[in-house]
Amino acid sequence: MATEKILMIGAGRMAQAIINGLMQADFNHILVGNNGNAQRLEEVESRFGVRTTNQWQNHVSDQDIIILAVPPEAHEEVLTALGEVIDGQLVLTVAAGIDVTYLESRLPEGTPVSWLMPNTAAAKGESMTLFTLGKYVTDEHEYYIEKILFSIGQFKKLTEEQVHRITPITGSGPAFVYRLADVLIKEVQKAGVTEVVAKQLIAQMVKGSSVMLTSDLKCPQDLMDEVATPGGVTEKGLQVFDDHHFDDMIKEAIRKCVDHATRDE
Repeated sequence: MATEKILMIGAGRMAQAIINGLMQADFNHILVGNNGNAQRLEEVESRFGVRTTNQWQNHVSDQDIIILAVPPEAHEEVLTALGEVIDGQLVLTVAAGIDVTYLESRLPEGTPVSWLMPNTAAAKGESMTLFTLGKYVTDEHEYYIEKILFSIGQFKKLTEEQVHRITPITGSGPAFVYRLADVLIKEVQKAGVTEVVAKQLIAQMVKGSSVMLTSDLKCPQDLMDEVATPGGVTEKGLQVFDDHHFDDMIKEAIRKCVDHATRDE
């Protein structure tokens, strides 16, 4: 795959986030197609300067890597069409529930496949992407998969079952953080600062906490203990969390996400 030619099927938000990362990582041979949304293709072509097509099936033979960035429900149709023209190219999907077992069962025997689960931070090159490999993926394929994933953030290779179980946390987790941030921003505004200033303050606080969490050898409880001195302000706040069973609430939210995700597969 010396030329690293990539066909992106789909042109929505996640597709555009990945395209942006690919461009930053010097992938210069990108062709984008979808299932007939000409306006979206025009937007992608204008924004990124990539080539587009409304007949992607005619270009598969010229590509090395095919990325499926279409909704889960569109995969059956897309894979049927792809199966008729593919010839050993590496196929990647970023759709929830479309695992490597699903892909391998619908594509010709021997097709190398991988299931990637980025989150929305891919748009800023800060995704935490989970991925798993099909049984026909070679070391060379894996090199290109990781090169693609590095362009949109960090990544971790897991088993298929682990991706199923953890994706609802890494995928939905940002929304939980934003929910907390929204409450904190509104509370800061009550002190008389603008929403812009409040957002800056909370965003930096979250960023700093993230840096501490990733760079410090201490566990989250140790970090909390450093902030919450005995009898201090923070300890009083954490006590409210305990009174309202905050940990149990988060665990229940995760269970709901996992249950819904596994039911939809």
